[in-house]
Amino acid sequence: MLSVIPIAEALSLVLEKFSRGAASLETVSLEYASGKFLGADITAEEDLPAFNRSTVDGFAVRSADLLGCSDSIPAILEKTGESVMGKACVIPLTPGSCVYVPTGGAVPPEADAVVMLEYSEDFGGGQFAFYKSAASGANLILRGEDLRKGETILKSGKRLGAADIGTLAALGKTQVPVFKRPLVGIISTGDELVPPGESLRPGQIRDVNSEMLKAAVGQHNAIAISKGIVRDEYAALRNACSELILEVDVLLVSGGTSVGEKDNMPRIVADLGEILVHGLAVKPGKPTIIGEVNGKAVFGLPGNPVAAFFIFDYLVKPLLLAMQGAKVEREQVEARLTRAVSSNHGREEFILVRLDGNSAEPVPSKSGLISTVSRANAYFIIPRDQEGLPKGALVKVTRL
Repeated sequence: MLSVIPIAEALSLVLEKFSRGAASLETVSLEYASGKFLGADITAEEDLPAFNRSTVDGFAVRSADLLGCSDSIPAILEKTGESVMGKACVIPLTPGSCVYVPTGGAVPPEADAVVMLEYSEDFGGGQFAFYKSAASGANLILRGEDLRKGETILKSGKRLGAADIGTLAALGKTQVPVFKRPLVGIISTGDELVPPGESLRPGQIRDVNSEMLKAAVGQHNAIAISKGIVRDEYAALRNACSELILEVDVLLVSGGTSVGEKDNMPRIVADLGEILVHGLAVKPGKPTIIGEVNGKAVFGLPGNPVAAFFIFDYLVKPLLLAMQGAKVEREQVEARLTRAVSSNHGREEFILVRLDGNSAEPVPSKSGLISTVSRANAYFIIPRDQEGLPKGALVKVTRL
């Protein structure tokens, strides 16, 4: 008989027990940092950009020199030089003068605006006419406008994307501190299982969970080490678990978690370490095991692929992120059910839906039908004390 607890309580236990002190750092080259989680705050050591520069091809001017100019009374300024790309501009900008500046070029210290080239007219002899005034700061990026020296731009725990790599490059960072990728062991057990590439005989099913969990682990910057299918026999499964736990930070075993005669995981976890939880008040996923072996988290996931998917998403994913200094950010929106949904199991229930605008169409799902998750793009949870929801009910939907 399972002694179930709420899944939220299980999540708190997992994070409290296994995320503290689990994170460790390494330094990688910038080219290998994308997708990893930053291991320290990044602070600018200099102003960025380090000089005032133009955003257009045009003329650096003093905006005061163009006050009141118009089509009938243009301002006439004298061109005194040209800014050269890649060099500081030290040409004095005296009242009544202008300096040509290419896009991205430095402007003279006295300039407070740049006028686009097409808004000027060459009168010859170095004289240029301007027919419209320019506001102070027009077409300029000022020193430190992107980043000020001492400003923190990237926080520890942020997953680095392409823009972040660009920011690090702009700051001159070639080596980046990141959290080490957790190692996650994966085992599937069940005498009915065969590898995905094999033809099926009567009574057999393909091993969905190994490939699904490997993909899920990789999506969260962890490294999967899979033993594939281990037969549903105590000694074989115990040996596989005891060997793999030495290599990894987290162990996932799908199948054999209930209380049947052939369900060996409860006894194996108890023999190797300690069972912390056996049973969750949730559907699907009731026979989930959470254990500790050698100070490491062991998850006994249901063999049902839909249940394994949800338990990974709700319990394992937050742990993997916490081990990398990050937190789960679940995107939730409100939507109305397009049809009624029943639930009278006395436990929370994950309901898959197809979200379209502000409408949520429940996706019929039965045990083991992983394709139903592919058809869905979100889910919501019915509380354990609620017997279903009517058509039109407003629910908080979490995007997958």
